[in-house]
Amino acid sequence: MTQTTSAPPSPPGLLTYAIGDVHGCLDKLTALLDLCARHAGGAPARFVFVGDYIDRGPDSRGAIETIRKLQGERPGEVICLRGNHEALLLDAIKTGDETHWLRNGGIQTLTSYGVTDAAELPRDHLAWIESLRLTFDDGRRFFVHAGVNPASPLDRQTDHDLMWIREPFLNDDRNYGRLIVHGHTPLKTGRPDLHRNRLNLDTAAVYGGPLTAAVFNEEKTWPIAFLNNVQASSEAAGAGT
Repeated sequence: MTQTTSAPPSPPGLLTYAIGDVHGCLDKLTALLDLCARHAGGAPARFVFVGDYIDRGPDSRGAIETIRKLQGERPGEVICLRGNHEALLLDAIKTGDETHWLRNGGIQTLTSYGVTDAAELPRDHLAWIESLRLTFDDGRRFFVHAGVNPASPLDRQTDHDLMWIREPFLNDDRNYGRLIVHGHTPLKTGRPDLHRNRLNLDTAAVYGGPLTAAVFNEEKTWPIAFLNNVQASSEAAGAGT
């Protein structure tokens, strides 16, 4: 069982930017991070990434390097969770069998690093992936990659459910005492999916949709805004006219 990780006391006016599945979409990630910074406007800001930084998209290496750089610039303000694609990579290295990982986008990850085998990936990147936590609880929201098992308390979830579950979680409307903020299940609409007990932020960036961030404050549980890289591109185009 995985123990949950809670947030330390928050500074006044803190904004939290929760970002969905990146999947190597570096250009979308860069545009969204720029927009989040402008949106914060100097207010204290925390970033929570819900996992799946790698696979399928064109630049997994660049995505990880960008997020790690952000962590270095904002110590303690960037929380990165492990997704099932990071788990697939770690399992491939542990077992020596890369078949399942490669079939699920690992080939694109290897290409972005210029290597042919998972064991050739940079040791510091693998150590970073290994260090990723599975959950983050800020007292109002419970951030996780895939979701939770409705039959188990939040502090008694299995690693597998946290990174892989879809049903029965997606169709269960019970109150968990937190808003569950997750990704993992791509949304064909390209829009975040908000329910009374959960929020899905996987707006299918790697399948042509936008990369989305939900913005939270400390006064209310629900998101106060949604941002995405398409908005960021529109703003940039407008500024250039």
